[in-house]
Order: sequence, then C-alpha cells, then structure tokens
Amino acid sequence: MAVYKIVVNGDEILREKAKKVGKLSRNIDKLLDNMRDTLYAYKGVGLAAPQIGVSKRVIVVDVGQGLVELINPELVERDGEETDNEGCLSVPGMVGEVTRSARVRVTGMDRGGQKIELNADGLFARALQHEIDHLDGILFLDKAENLKRIQ
Repeated sequence: MAVYKIVVNGDEILREKAKKVGKLSRNIDKLLDNMRDTLYAYKGVGLAAPQIGVSKRVIVVDVGQGLVELINPELVERDGEETDNEGCLSVPGMVGEVTRSARVRVTGMDRGGQKIELNADGLFARALQHEIDHLDGILFLDKAENLKRIQ
C-alpha cells in the first residue's frame, strides 16, 4: 500500500470536524490499509484520517495488542481520570501532560460494516480519546499542560 506524509499543526484540516463515513467502499478499505502502513512507518500508536489529509471519521490504533480499525467512532461512556504525557505525529517534537478519562467505551464499525464496541483503559483508552479528538478538530495541545520540546 502507501505511506502518506503526516499533516502537521497549522494545516486547516486538523482543525475541522471530519465527515462521517456513509457507505462503505473499496476506497475506505484502501484508506484503512494506507493508514495502517503510515502508522507503522512513523512508529505511532494511533492515527486519524485528517492526519493524512482525509476528512473522514476513521481511526487506527495499535498500542501493542494488534491493530484496531474504527469507522465513525464515538465515545459513549467515560470513567475516572488520569494524567500522563502525550505527543502527536502531527505535532512533532512536543509533549505535554494531558488529563483524560481512565476508562472508556467506544462504538464504531469495522471495515465490514459490523458494529464494534470496545471497553478500554490505560494507553488504549488514551489513544482512542486522542484519535477521536482529531476527528473533532482538537489537538492534544488544546488540553496539554507543561508542554515541552523534545529531541
């Protein structure tokens, strides 16, 4: 497949609300494949379609437990609170402390159109929230404290 260039902070698409996916098609399959390849090429844990310049509500996440693909994901339940360092492929060289829900329930569809429901905690919950934020035009910078530059 293809590895896309990551869109970086300052590009308008990162601040727009991504469009909901209607009908599933080969184009969505190709998008998911390319997002997977891009995620692994950049050694990230999550990627949202706007980060590769595509205004679609599609994310991929892999925190070491295998790839999760979600179309039209929604956070339907949150519980608890945790603060931890976060970075972002679209904001290279920066990290900051972000407070997020400790546990979440997320729904969406897989590439076959089947409904998925995920219960997540730890890094998985954090990554899902971070990527869903991207779909709403929110960057981790908007929530971060103690921002610092890293090499």
